[in-house]
Amino acid sequence: MKVRRFGPFVGSAVVALVIAVGATAAGAHVTVVPDTAKKGGFQVLSFNVPNEEQAANTVKLEVDLPTKSPIAFVSTQPMPGWTVAVEKTKLAKPISSDDGEVTEAVSKITWTATDGGLKPGEFDLFTISAGPLPTNTSKLTFKAIQTYSDGTTVNWIQATVKGAPEPEHPAPTLTLTKATAGHH
Repeated sequence: MKVRRFGPFVGSAVVALVIAVGATAAGAHVTVVPDTAKKGGFQVLSFNVPNEEQAANTVKLEVDLPTKSPIAFVSTQPMPGWTVAVEKTKLAKPISSDDGEVTEAVSKITWTATDGGLKPGEFDLFTISAGPLPTNTSKLTFKAIQTYSDGTTVNWIQATVKGAPEPEHPAPTLTLTKATAGHH
């Protein structure tokens, strides 16, 4: 039997691949992309949803939008193979906009698969256009619930606290930065 010896580069490449795969699996959460945006601006936001199950498809994603610091206008991007339902909530305090007073805002978006959903090892981006983003807060938290074809759910709703370890199921969070002069 002939034993093949591989050079140090192959061993290093294997170690790097194992580390990269482990890091990807550990960091596979529902997230919002980008994770920062300007206060008062309009932004395209995508919820990055990986399927982490081995034997079930992701068949539904529910995302709650904040109503204490609401977003005046939200629209969804069509996704082949998914339906979308948008729920609105009457605001306790109306928002002033260039188009007048806004008295209700999107509070929940639900995407439901029509053709099997995301298979194990797949991901997709669930995209919205949102704005103007609130100016009265430094972050927006979008609580999300991911439902699998076997009926299990993962609640991505835990708050991330600065200085504390990351929770097991962190909610997608958008950090809002100061708008620059002339930014709309």
